[in-house]
Amino acid sequence: MQFPESWLRSFCNPALNTQELAELLTMSGLEVEELRPVAPPFHGIVVAEILTAEQHPNADKLRVCTVNAGGPEPLQIVCGAPNARAGIKVPLAMVGAELPPGEDGKPFGIKVGKLRGVESFGMLCSARELKLSEDHGGLLELAADAPIGQNIREHLKLDDTLFTLKLTPNLAHALSVYGIAREVSALTGAPLQAPAFTPAEVKHQDKLPVRIEASDLCGRFSGRIVRGVNTQAQTPAWMVDRLARCGQRSVSPLVDISNYVMFELGRPSHIFDLDKIDGELVVRWGRQGEQLKLLNGNTIEVDESVGVIADNKAVESLAGIMGGDHTAVSDDTKNVYVEAAFWWPKAVMGRSRRYNFSTDAGHRFERGVDPAQTVEHIERITQLILEVCGGEAAVMDDQITALPERKPVTLRVARAAKVIGMPLTQAQCAGVFKRLGLEFAEGEGTLTVTPPSSRFDIQIEEDLIEEVIRVLGYPNLPDTPPLAPVVGKVASESRRAVHALRHALAGRDYYETINFSFVEARWEKELAGNDSPIQLLNPIAAPLAVMRSSLIGSLINALRYNLSRKAPRVRLFEIGRVFLRDATVVESDTTITGVRQPMRVAGLAFGPADQPQWSQRDRGIDFFDVKGDLEALFAPRQLRFVAAEHPALHPGRSARVELDGEDIGVIGELHPKWRQGYELPSAPIVFELALDAVLARRLPQGQGVPRQQSVQRDIAVVVGESVTHEALMTTIAGAHDGLIRSARLFDVFKPTQAGGDLKEGERSMAVRLELLDDEATLTDERIEQAVAAVLAALAQHLGARLRG
Repeated sequence: MQFPESWLRSFCNPALNTQELAELLTMSGLEVEELRPVAPPFHGIVVAEILTAEQHPNADKLRVCTVNAGGPEPLQIVCGAPNARAGIKVPLAMVGAELPPGEDGKPFGIKVGKLRGVESFGMLCSARELKLSEDHGGLLELAADAPIGQNIREHLKLDDTLFTLKLTPNLAHALSVYGIAREVSALTGAPLQAPAFTPAEVKHQDKLPVRIEASDLCGRFSGRIVRGVNTQAQTPAWMVDRLARCGQRSVSPLVDISNYVMFELGRPSHIFDLDKIDGELVVRWGRQGEQLKLLNGNTIEVDESVGVIADNKAVESLAGIMGGDHTAVSDDTKNVYVEAAFWWPKAVMGRSRRYNFSTDAGHRFERGVDPAQTVEHIERITQLILEVCGGEAAVMDDQITALPERKPVTLRVARAAKVIGMPLTQAQCAGVFKRLGLEFAEGEGTLTVTPPSSRFDIQIEEDLIEEVIRVLGYPNLPDTPPLAPVVGKVASESRRAVHALRHALAGRDYYETINFSFVEARWEKELAGNDSPIQLLNPIAAPLAVMRSSLIGSLINALRYNLSRKAPRVRLFEIGRVFLRDATVVESDTTITGVRQPMRVAGLAFGPADQPQWSQRDRGIDFFDVKGDLEALFAPRQLRFVAAEHPALHPGRSARVELDGEDIGVIGELHPKWRQGYELPSAPIVFELALDAVLARRLPQGQGVPRQQSVQRDIAVVVGESVTHEALMTTIAGAHDGLIRSARLFDVFKPTQAGGDLKEGERSMAVRLELLDDEATLTDERIEQAVAAVLAALAQHLGARLRG
């Protein structure tokens, strides 16, 4: 929020200089982001009147002017401005004056000059030359009653400072100059000049019929008809200047008045052209398919979640955000309807961003605007309309349906002292509340405050504690060292840190990527099989319109980015959140109704399996390389890979990843049609796992060194081609009585043509068994019995036979 210091001091003028005032506001929670002078430094420039303006004898575009600057004799000035004419008052830089510094940072001095043979004793100035604006179309024309010879800085009140505040969303009561003055008065004790709302003289009893159909949208609606206004009138210069210094350009007198009161008192309002309203105004929620052309020229479509003000024919305004073009005031407007309402913050919140714009009105209403003073603020607007545009005011119309309930909040003085960290008395707390204008009742060590209608931020005890310390002053807090020992929180050894996981993946040659959580709908449909992803109401870009339910699409997009920059070998991973529809999720501080947000880790590998080196040939990455990465990541826990299908993956080269019998993710090669669809030279290998499963780990348990020597036996069995490695290992594991310590497949043989002891559709699988008994030395008899038990189990479950 931006405003001039002079406007603030017109309401409250504490005995502080500009820097001290800025420091006070910042230390009270109203952060001053920037202090900027209204005008750069210059001197020697006064108000002057052009008496005559004659054509230069030697130049077509120059005029020789006679100027009265308040001195004993008129001055001769040569000027090239197109609007230089007799009778106007303009700034004059006298000989010896200095204009604002130029691009070189040096001030521009004015001397006696000669232009095309004619002497010039000064310089008439434009607004751009004084760096008051970018307007360089001619001389800066001043008011007709400007005193000749007066210093231009004094006349235009240029010795002023612009304050820019960076306010947090809870400070809705400070979104006006008067609101900030109220805070300054409470902080300093300086008197506050409260504005007077003198009721306008009622000339007629006309009322515009207004009907409120949605009390959850509008809690109070006030309005008044003003007839016979002159929209051709000029906005007063003082009002134009104040608006400009708040960053708002002048539009027309009625619009300027509405904006002025918003900056002054924090109350957005709207002025309708009464003659363009058909019948009555209805305050309601929008209806599907209704359209509205706004004042900014945009045509939008509303629905049941957007509040509107409509007449008998169409929607005329977007409630609490922006008016419609059809009922906007214009140069032909004669009769107006002034509206000021209380819109519920939740009914306005996010609506303007949905249509890709924001307004000062929406910014205020979604944070909360005082519902108690709609009538008083319309009186202020009416007063200014009658002063500037004339007209006759009608009777006030005020309808109240539902206003916010102000629940009392109790402050425990002892609790406040503990939280703040310094001794407090009940009298100190009571003094703070009196300065802030808060009504309260005192009890034994407590103060119960009833928040005023303007304070939407006071809801819990901590809000009152904040008010106490910011008014007493943060600099008054004692420099007390902490008494408690600083002890680091020890993480559980049964869970790996996320950062450790990042290091582990980086150690496997993967690079981390960070991507947006919103993605293209195409990615969700094709790579996640999600036909109804969660839609964004206000996407930052048209393609990024949905929330992701898988990380694979983001990694594929990152791969394409790297390939377009000629990266031959790409290893990527991402740890991030996905968003899934789940009707069982209820709303809380960390969840949203109907949306589950688990964390996932996903990776992608593309290109050669290893970096080029002289001792081996290049080969492309395959499923088993990435499978090995996952097994190394989970070691010593054992993963199980079960053939499965996934929308993004090749149906014959993908698997479901299981840990302790639980499905934790997928791994596989990208589907050929998506490889072609995303224009990839070859298919990458991708995986996606639940983060919680990856972070969990078992605590190591010590085991003694074996006292006996292990024994190895190799067996080769003939099995059908459909028998998998997993089935073979599972059968072996269940066949022994505890002697077999490990089993490892070390050879697979399939002849090019059937013959010998291998029939068509069969293959030989060779397994090395390691046997060990910790208690006794193994005998040949026990070894042969164990091997025989394994062969019998393989024959029974898999139809295997010992190869001859």
